[in-house]
Amino acid sequence: MVKIAFYTITGQTQRFIDKTGLDAHRIEDAHPQYQMNDKYILILPSYQDFMMDSVVDFLTYKDNKKNLLGLIGCGNRNFNDLFGQTAKKISVTLHVPILYLLELSGNSTDVKNVRQIVMEARKKEKGAQKDLPIQNPALSNISFLSDFRQKNGSV
Repeated sequence: MVKIAFYTITGQTQRFIDKTGLDAHRIEDAHPQYQMNDKYILILPSYQDFMMDSVVDFLTYKDNKKNLLGLIGCGNRNFNDLFGQTAKKISVTLHVPILYLLELSGNSTDVKNVRQIVMEARKKEKGAQKDLPIQNPALSNISFLSDFRQKNGSV
């Protein structure tokens, strides 16, 4: 079964998760090393690289990188190219798709779309569907996460 993992500092991403009603693992700063034993989708906000240490620790723990199916990025469109920057950077670094981008804690359309993406990912894992839909793959002005370069060389 496809699972969900997410990270938040301000609570915006937590509010979105709560709206979806989906069961999800929260990446905690105090204990980011949590093993996702199944395939999963990572939902994360847009923060500066130095604020993402816990996400890097989570991704590099055991098979978490290998089990990552795709990313959903949250952010503020007022920040232009920085909107969804963390998802964009991880997508390029780990070669996983951005499945969806949403603003702040999302709206009812975002909730519906993300639930649909999760449902389709679960169907795909059961062999009933070929590819996950990529709803919002806009990638521009991307640089690699400095934390990945420092910890892992080239990922």
